[in-house]
Amino acid sequence: MALPEPSLRRSAPEEVADAIRAWMFGRGLVPGDRLGREEDLAQRFGVSRPTLREALRLLSSAHLVRATKGPGGGIFVAATPEQGIGRSVTDSVASMLSADSIDLEELIETRMLLEIPLAGLAAQRATDADVAALRAVLDEAGDTTQGEVFRGLDRRLHGLIAQTAGNRLARAFSEWIGAVLQPPLHALIEPAVVDAVIVEQHRDIVRAIERGDPTAAERAMREHLVYLHDVLSAVRRTGEP
Repeated sequence: MALPEPSLRRSAPEEVADAIRAWMFGRGLVPGDRLGREEDLAQRFGVSRPTLREALRLLSSAHLVRATKGPGGGIFVAATPEQGIGRSVTDSVASMLSADSIDLEELIETRMLLEIPLAGLAAQRATDADVAALRAVLDEAGDTTQGEVFRGLDRRLHGLIAQTAGNRLARAFSEWIGAVLQPPLHALIEPAVVDAVIVEQHRDIVRAIERGDPTAAERAMREHLVYLHDVLSAVRRTGEP
């Protein structure tokens, strides 16, 4: 017996959410901008308050809007489209890791799929200001990979490389790397990591970006991530650094 084909028809709240999203983007609204009160939006889009509330719930779950009460309250833009995507993906990856439905090794492999080509794009598109920002993070990190300060700088460096690549969607898809993967990965492998190797790998990546050499940037990023993967595998095998 053939199964019925799934319906592609969207519900009224989904259509209203799409309309609100298009209206927000069309007006170039940014986080913090006020959309109005519920009654204002219901009237603007010609829908009932219950339908509007469900549409706003959908937008809120996508991290795009937030509601506040009291004088001056209402519905506000919470994030840009790419920020909303980044937060949603990050939440999903965090839930998967917490539920043990994905492990650190698979996350590092996924990281390679994202960060290696981003390093190549960064080398093609980096401005003098971008290179200066990357150099500043390297200078702050110095020659050590130990401690909370370094972990924050490491996250900043990789975030800056993704930003320099200039692809907003790819950057959004990679936000989970700093928020979800790096903290437990650092905690697990930090005692086994050779400081000089990590420092030189970071410098190699930035030098390749500064030269505008995408092939070298991708190679340097690949070597860096493969090293992290290998150290993690060694720690897993031995049970200790």
